[in-house]
Amino acid sequence: MTGKDRYENIEIPAQLNDVIHRAQKRAAARKSSSRMIRYASVIAACAAFLFVVNIPSVANAMSKIPVVGTIVQVLQFGDGGKITDGVTVGSEATENTLKINFSTDEQAQTNDAPHYNVVHKEAPNRILFTFSGARYMDIEKVKADFMTQPLVKDVYASMILDDSSAGFVVVLKEGVQYAVTEFKNPGYLEVKLTSDGKPVTPRKVYSLRTESMPFGESMGIIKESYPDEDISFLKTSTGEFTAVIGEYLTAEEAEQKLKELAQQPDYHEEFYVDSWMSNENPK
Repeated sequence: MTGKDRYENIEIPAQLNDVIHRAQKRAAARKSSSRMIRYASVIAACAAFLFVVNIPSVANAMSKIPVVGTIVQVLQFGDGGKITDGVTVGSEATENTLKINFSTDEQAQTNDAPHYNVVHKEAPNRILFTFSGARYMDIEKVKADFMTQPLVKDVYASMILDDSSAGFVVVLKEGVQYAVTEFKNPGYLEVKLTSDGKPVTPRKVYSLRTESMPFGESMGIIKESYPDEDISFLKTSTGEFTAVIGEYLTAEEAEQKLKELAQQPDYHEEFYVDSWMSNENPK
């Protein structure tokens, strides 16, 4: 099924007709007929977006499909944005909404988001944001904004040995779902978090990890030493960090991966197999 087919087969929520009807009645009160038409379109677009970001299945279906207004795409992982240079990464928190915005040296908000990448990891439940063409990010402001949301457990910066890139990690509570919407004119990302409130049973996971280390360049050096491995960094229970490869269901799977890694000519024996619960930080 093509993206167009998925779009045409999206099941429209029953409430949408009522929302559009109310918007049309408000628009009818406006004096100018041309302004009335634009107003109704905007309200309808906003109503459609509201439903999209609150229904994960619909958000998935809408991914990569141009919709209306300034929405570029809705995703849960992947890439987006435009090539930029020297952009500042900022944030803003309002009720139930988190925004990642971008500005230039002149403090003007950019028209497009810089090139970005969104990755999801499960143990613990977290989102990894990376931005290219970005030279400054106020991580304390980003952390303060994201921590206003009750579904967020922690936020910390990513170590990237590239002064034209920046990134951060958002640790979510178990079972929390999310959708990331990219906008243009102006360019920003909106992060919507949802939860059905049902308890999630933690599970034991096995990974390859390093000894704990303080936040710093040593983290970036390890990541660059193994460019073909999907290395991420977890905050440990002591507040330091550990490099992690994989999330396996059994120790045997992790041991097999370690054997494969050890065969690499530049392997320096930094990694070993460890396990922890999916809702906890490793020790």
